[in-house]
Amino acid sequence: MSLALVGTLGLAGCSGQPLSTREEGTLGGAGIGAVGGTIVGAAVGHPLAGAAIGGVLGGGTGYAVGNSMQNQQNANAQTESQVQQQQQEIENQREQIQQLKSQSETE
Repeated sequence: MSLALVGTLGLAGCSGQPLSTREEGTLGGAGIGAVGGTIVGAAVGHPLAGAAIGGVLGGGTGYAVGNSMQNQQNANAQTESQVQQQQQEIENQREQIQQLKSQSETE
């Protein structure tokens, strides 16, 4: 299962686009989990089983963390976009006020 996960992410990485935070978290978690699982599995005489179990658990945890970070990044980007729109609207209103002042002074 961990090999399928790593293979899927590997193919996604070959698409030419950078990995998302979610994908990076999943891949990193799976790698760390597989290494940790191999160490624990070797201690009990089953390094491959330990690597597979560690990879799956690490991948799941990495996905959860990466997904949370990705969602936060998306929310921050949306907030930044709204702030920029509001700043543009303020600037437009300032220009309108300035135009009205100029018109009232010439009348």
